[in-house]
Amino acid sequence: MTNSCDLQIKINGQQIFLLKEKIISKYCGKVKKILNHQKRRCHVKEMGIRVNDFPGGSDGFELVSRFCYNNGKIPIDVSNVSLLHCCAIYLGMTEEVFDNNLLQQTQTFLEGIHYWKWNDIVLSLVSCEMFYEYADCYGLLEKIIHAVLIKIVQNSDANLNTSFTSLSSSSLSSSSTPSSPESNYAKRFSSSTQTTSEKAKSSLTSKAWWFEDLETLPPKIIEKLFRCIESYKDDNNSLIFTRFLLQYLKTATQTRNTDYRNSSEYAALAETAAYGVIFVGKKNFSCRGLFWVLRIVSRFGLSKICRTGLERLIGGMLEQATLDDLLVSGQDMGIYYDVNLVIRLVRQFVGTNGYDGMCLQKMKRVGRLIDKYLREISPDQNLKISKFLGVAECLPDTARDCFDGIYRAIDIYLESHPNVPFEERSRLCKCLNYSKLSFGASKDLAKNPRIPPTVAMQALISQQTKIPTTNFVTESPRKSHSQIVLYNQGSIDSFSQEKKHMKLNLETLKCKTVEVEKLEEMNGQVSNMFSRNVLLTPARARASPRYC
Repeated sequence: MTNSCDLQIKINGQQIFLLKEKIISKYCGKVKKILNHQKRRCHVKEMGIRVNDFPGGSDGFELVSRFCYNNGKIPIDVSNVSLLHCCAIYLGMTEEVFDNNLLQQTQTFLEGIHYWKWNDIVLSLVSCEMFYEYADCYGLLEKIIHAVLIKIVQNSDANLNTSFTSLSSSSLSSSSTPSSPESNYAKRFSSSTQTTSEKAKSSLTSKAWWFEDLETLPPKIIEKLFRCIESYKDDNNSLIFTRFLLQYLKTATQTRNTDYRNSSEYAALAETAAYGVIFVGKKNFSCRGLFWVLRIVSRFGLSKICRTGLERLIGGMLEQATLDDLLVSGQDMGIYYDVNLVIRLVRQFVGTNGYDGMCLQKMKRVGRLIDKYLREISPDQNLKISKFLGVAECLPDTARDCFDGIYRAIDIYLESHPNVPFEERSRLCKCLNYSKLSFGASKDLAKNPRIPPTVAMQALISQQTKIPTTNFVTESPRKSHSQIVLYNQGSIDSFSQEKKHMKLNLETLKCKTVEVEKLEEMNGQVSNMFSRNVLLTPARARASPRYC
């Protein structure tokens, strides 16, 4: 058998095929050309032919060999037509070499691609992964992708046609047969006895029938698909394909074994999805949905422009967010939660809504949300005071009617970080507006051993101005003496006790402050904060509004 073989062909440096020169040269124009070139240069025949980067490797060449040894015949089906077509072009198996050659047979088979079943088209597309460069270069990949898109159009809502701007009207009309890839797919688009809003929702659901099938495709083929519909990167304006891409990226993080974090292909797809979401805006995505999008695409790396665009969308509707939405992981940065993201989102919210009275209710809603967020992240051992203050102070003072939530967050932080220095504790408390603390919170603060004495004194001085100094109130100066309304004895006793209690606390705090000052003088480290704050008047003790 080996004596009858006079040609050796080594494919991709892996496998050697022993063949008859006459049979192979009869169909393969490229092989015939190489052999003639060798003969003219008097090369030794035994050296054979080396072919590198052959489409499909040894499997592809084996199919070609079978075709040649079977007198130009081989069973062609959807699973091998793509590979055979690329091999035929690579080896020059055209009509000029032999009638009804392999290239002609594969072209004839591919002409009926629009009549294939949906699963067959997808199978043929998946097979192109092994020889992607050749399938793309020879135009085969685009041909199959167009067939995929046309099948989706035929079996989807008519409005979906607008997504395929690159498909020519002739290609759509030439394949507008009523046949469907799967009968159950077609049934999903025939319903509708529902209200207008429900129709819109069911429409989006029905378009998703093809999502799961295309999720099996490699990222480079998905990228080619988006290029075909002219929706790649910042050109993406298709809602349905953006939804598909988000689902594709989510599946990739859960099932694929590849290192998607360092993949430029996945990063480009994530950016394409982000641009699609930015284009459709908040009309089609809720605040929670946008947070979900941000979590998905951030895993693949985003450009600053894309990230800013998404954060601007979320920030514009941050009043709709919940605590769970804000708890985005920040483990890549060494902290449990991504605090920097929340600060940026709040800044976007403030910049979008401004400070006018129209948005005051939204501002207060976000203020309550941020207070909850601070209490949630305070126990994090890696959370720095600067980041805590960054979150607390990124909203204007008008966003909070009461600062009790901030005080509770500070207390949790100090309890979870017992080694915070005295000076840092005072710096942490600077985000408090003492005049907006409730009387109960002020009393608790005054007795809290984790709070510096000067801070407690400022809080109590601010509260002292709120307690009435008289024991009666007149309804009007025009009323007669008999119409004066006196407080009942219980109220009088209550106010007296409150004042006595407050005076006692103030005296105690003053003593503690003096003791601390003496200790610091002995060590030569007199605190400028004490000399500035001990003599504060009630008016000066109130914290001024802080803006981010």
